[in-house]
Amino acid sequence: MSKKELKRPQSVDKKVNDTAETEPSPTKMPPSQNGVKDGDEKEKKKYNFLVRTLWTFVMIAGFFATLAAGHFWCIILILVCQITTFKECIAVTSASGRKRNLPLIKTLNWYFLFTTIYYLEGKSLFRFFQSYFLEYKFLATVAANHKFICYCLYLQGFVMFVCSLRKGFLKWQFASLCVTHMTLLLVVFQAHLIIKNVINGLFWFLVPCGLVIINDISAYLCGITFGKTKLIEISPKKTLEGFLGAWFFTAVASLLLTRLLSPYMYLTCPVKDIRTNFFTSVNCELNPVFIPQDYRLPPIIFEKFGISVVTLKPIYFHALNLASFASIFAPFGGFFASGLKRTFQVKDFGHSIPGHGGITDRVDCQFLMGSFSNLYYETFISEHRITVETILSTILMNLSEKQILELINTLNLIFFRKNLVSANNYDDLINIYKSAADAISEN
Repeated sequence: MSKKELKRPQSVDKKVNDTAETEPSPTKMPPSQNGVKDGDEKEKKKYNFLVRTLWTFVMIAGFFATLAAGHFWCIILILVCQITTFKECIAVTSASGRKRNLPLIKTLNWYFLFTTIYYLEGKSLFRFFQSYFLEYKFLATVAANHKFICYCLYLQGFVMFVCSLRKGFLKWQFASLCVTHMTLLLVVFQAHLIIKNVINGLFWFLVPCGLVIINDISAYLCGITFGKTKLIEISPKKTLEGFLGAWFFTAVASLLLTRLLSPYMYLTCPVKDIRTNFFTSVNCELNPVFIPQDYRLPPIIFEKFGISVVTLKPIYFHALNLASFASIFAPFGGFFASGLKRTFQVKDFGHSIPGHGGITDRVDCQFLMGSFSNLYYETFISEHRITVETILSTILMNLSEKQILELINTLNLIFFRKNLVSANNYDDLINIYKSAADAISEN
């Protein structure tokens, strides 16, 4: 090969060198767009986790503060949750209706909601304000005719719905009416039973709520730890292992919660004064389930250990039953909510709680659990005792002033015949109530 062939022109070498300098080296390449997106995604997940954690502690603190504030504020909390849940469910299911500008749909939804709440809660809460019935006759009349008034209110809403029907909108209007009544049944009616749990004693409100929360957390932890078998098609992330593991931990938690909460009369006593709070002195005749009882053990098994009797509060057995329901059936409230969201292609019911979605996303299992707890209490726990409070409430809400005086005179006559009231005192009482009857007649 000649020297001429080996020698390269300097201009060619210069071009090659210039090209090499201008081309970026592999180690100095700018980050790809995918890398930027991955980094943003990680930051977003981290931010969402922090927000979710912060609001979790806010909700826990708020819940315990409400419990300490008393029964009245617990009822207000339940009312707020049921109204917000109703709003979110209707908003998710009526999107197509809003696009069609259906007449009176939103107004009727709220009208039926408050009519139902008034019907369900009015009778339960009237007895806590019975002192006002004697002072204001109007309130006594409203309480005495509660069912009739509620029927008239519902009938008015029904007439408004029929008058609002328009050709071309009929299918969507009737669908909206069906959705509204389904939500009233599944949300508002079950929330009413939860309010009754509060009135029966905060124990029957707090324990079921706590068991659902513990079951949810346990199912998540067990699922990510050793979950492999898919549980249900509608919720792909739910696993059989998480389901069974949560059952075990919820059962254990029910015993611990019962041991922790049952000694406090503030939690176990039925409410007499709705203004009661944690700092109020509360006393009552305890339900037998909160009183320790002796249980004889089978001698064939325990005779070797020298144990024949064990003393326990029956409430522990009932707590295990509640834990089983919270583990087996209550999660299906969440599955139902998941199916509803998938039907209308939404991720969450709302954005009421930062990082958690809507109120419905957090309490979907609580409604089913609360209604079962009330049914369980009424069937196996309640003694159905007639108390002075229930009789007095019935008298004030159903009898007129004249009828109340007749009742008092009859009771005085019974006391007189049993020699509990002297003849002179009885005559004085007769004169007093006669004057009161004359005053009522004049008015």
